Amino acid sequence: MYVEGDWVKASGTTLGADNGLGVAAIMAVLESKEISHPKIEALFTIDEETGMTGALNLSDSILSGKILLNLDTEEDDEICIGCAGGIDITINRSYILNDLSDDEVCAEISLNGLTGGHSGAEIHKGLGNSNKILFEILNEIIKHFKISICSINGGGLRNAIPRESSTVISFSKDNINLFEQIIKKSLQKYKTKFKGTDSNLNLEFQILNDKIEQLNYKESVELIDAINNCPNGVFEMSKSIDGLVETSNNLANVKLIEGKLKIMCLTRSSSEDSKAQLSKVISKIFEDISCDCTFSGGYPGWEPNIDSNTLKEVKNSYIKLFSSEPKVNVIHAGLECGIIGSHYPEMDMISFGPTILGAHSPDEKASISSTQKFWSFFTEVLANIPQKVD
Repeated sequence: MYVEGDWVKASGTTLGADNGLGVAAIMAVLESKEISHPKIEALFTIDEETGMTGALNLSDSILSGKILLNLDTEEDDEICIGCAGGIDITINRSYILNDLSDDEVCAEISLNGLTGGHSGAEIHKGLGNSNKILFEILNEIIKHFKISICSINGGGLRNAIPRESSTVISFSKDNINLFEQIIKKSLQKYKTKFKGTDSNLNLEFQILNDKIEQLNYKESVELIDAINNCPNGVFEMSKSIDGLVETSNNLANVKLIEGKLKIMCLTRSSSEDSKAQLSKVISKIFEDISCDCTFSGGYPGWEPNIDSNTLKEVKNSYIKLFSSEPKVNVIHAGLECGIIGSHYPEMDMISFGPTILGAHSPDEKASISSTQKFWSFFTEVLANIPQKVD
């Protein structure tokens, strides 16, 4: 870790402020003998970023409190009172690979340098998805000559907009010059298209000496078409809350290793019906090319309660400290509050936290001054929160 101005950053990896800062704040309260608060319980869960299994497997009888303060919001002037639900879609297929002919050559295409970010809270920003861009480039190539796919390595975490993707393809040696021209034109095209969001986008290629096994041409085209047709990004905006994304999908991970295809998507929605509908659309696209699709890790959204007594108390604490009104919002991301609320339907819940930018990416950074502000706010809330919801 290192400090740059007001920001704490990490080198070459995610910082972990999301949600290490929330955990640290809770532990500091538990350790202190001076902070004023009513009777409290501290709830720590595992696997929040990769499946929420800790919250999903929470006992219905372990908590006795009626008020939940979630510390997983990433803007210090916001109070969150609702969130989207989500579901993981995993797509698998096994292929029989074929040897290259003597007149074919392999080439690796690598796309990197994209910004990445949170696939819920930042899905509306128009950030480049490295998997989608890479397969758009492959689609452009097959307009000019035949290719076969040998391997794919795209993306990472299911809840992060992918920043890097690469593929190895094969084609006739006669098309090497044309291939190089298409890649160079594609680099300029996408650097221009994403100059406002992904200014460090980079596209590289190299001709390989290795003879790598490949899918056949028909299977390659089918896969390229399927991934290009797979919905990605904002699918539908909310009709009731201005500016809120209702439904989205993140084409998070595409891998083809030794003929084994695995694709992972995370579909989010504040509407259970819309979530189910989009999931069916995605699964149909891949089932049509003989893939198996499974759904897992589904979790409910968190329905906002604008009449919450806890919200009123927390807003009053914010105004008292900072002489301004906090923003009260609903987010298009998966907080554990929706799951916890399914275990404890009477729980009155809000979420707040310090300013963290670029969560789930190596660009993640946490504001020092904002963390100080958050700590003052958190301790003020604890000192004034009612013992129970009226």
